[in-house]
Amino acid sequence: MNNASRSLDIELHLHSQTNPRVHEEDGPLMIASGAGVSVTDDAGKDYIEGMSGLWCASLGFSNQRLASVAHEQMSRLGFYHTANHRSNAPVTALVGLMREISNITPCKIYFTGSGSEANDTMVKLAWYYNNARGKPEKRKIISRQGAYHGSTIMASALSGLPHMHRSFNLPTQDVVFATKPSQFHEGRIGETPEAFGRRLAAELEALIQSEGADTIAAMIAEPVMGGGGVVIPPPNYFPLVQDILKRNDILLMADEIICGFGRTGNWFGAQTFGFQPDMMSVAKGLSAGHMPIAAVIMSNEIYEGIADEAATIGVFGHGFTYSGHPVAAAVAAETLRIYREMDILTSVRRLGNHLRNKLRSELAGHPNVGEIRSVGLLAGIELVDSVSRRPFDPMTKAGSQVERLCRSNGVIVRNMGDTIAVCPPFVIEPGEIDLLVERLARSIEQFAATHEPAGA
Repeated sequence: MNNASRSLDIELHLHSQTNPRVHEEDGPLMIASGAGVSVTDDAGKDYIEGMSGLWCASLGFSNQRLASVAHEQMSRLGFYHTANHRSNAPVTALVGLMREISNITPCKIYFTGSGSEANDTMVKLAWYYNNARGKPEKRKIISRQGAYHGSTIMASALSGLPHMHRSFNLPTQDVVFATKPSQFHEGRIGETPEAFGRRLAAELEALIQSEGADTIAAMIAEPVMGGGGVVIPPPNYFPLVQDILKRNDILLMADEIICGFGRTGNWFGAQTFGFQPDMMSVAKGLSAGHMPIAAVIMSNEIYEGIADEAATIGVFGHGFTYSGHPVAAAVAAETLRIYREMDILTSVRRLGNHLRNKLRSELAGHPNVGEIRSVGLLAGIELVDSVSRRPFDPMTKAGSQVERLCRSNGVIVRNMGDTIAVCPPFVIEPGEIDLLVERLARSIEQFAATHEPAGA
């Protein structure tokens, strides 16, 4: 264990999504290396990384093809920009590969350095497009309770998570929130998934009428909510939502940052859940987490409006230094080639079925498991009080306790409240899925053995 590194981290490094005062006492888990689906800490302990890092390391933690491509490109052209009519060969190769799999056709692609930047860009493009149409009053963005869309200013404002808003003075005046499509939390007794979907659609339509459709530019939605607790909507939800938005001249922006590039068993989550976005943000799986790169894919209709407005102004006044970075683009292009060679969609569906079946065999019926949700290689396990079968008192921090037990048992998962998320790399083997789930089940059992249920 490198105590000097830990001390420097505690002294100098402010971490994301972390309690700084707790970090000052506990310090970091220092990850030293990774191979396949496993990572090793600086004390030599191995973990099955069941979250692909932050939902992104889809090809594992040290893919040598991607490393070689990065080295080769860095040796040839380590940096150039894509402003002022510049481009580079990795970017042109990447946009061609992305067009082949995009569910938005024809399309235009804009690169950013992160998913947060991509979501901020989508909002700016929605405003720009509506100004180009002579509808500047269309500014509001519909998001959803429990959504996570990033940490830049507008992306944070779009996130329906209270801790993302408190004390940041975000520009939330242009954001309205619809109901989280979680039947476990928001459904009524005896309500079918179809009835739940219809009710949420009716609530959305009422929200639009209340706010005024002529004031709303777009709705942003993750096909599966990640940070909100791996929330999988009812099958009729998105088709109903899309119909309502079209009738009210409101754009639909898909946040595909987690779901994109095969995670749900299709190239994009929108295909899995039956809707067609006007724009979508992609990141994480685009480079399998090996380089920071993200993008907005927009319909040609939106592009034409933006291009006409920019021509009137004289320039498209938006950009980032690292948009279309040649090394990141080269790695992303190679990532997409690897996905094709792996027949990734077939593989994710097969492995996803194995994950779902193993979760059910190990955890279905457990008194502290209220629901198991999964699609493709993405799953959420809802922890509940064993007596009431309802969510724990937040002060119990059940999810946090189980996450820590998992880590001690050699598996890394993530808790969002009392939902345990599982999002393993695509290169995981069935036997590794078994081991991951068995360690998770053992951790939940250890929690149950030490936790006194409410009313006991």
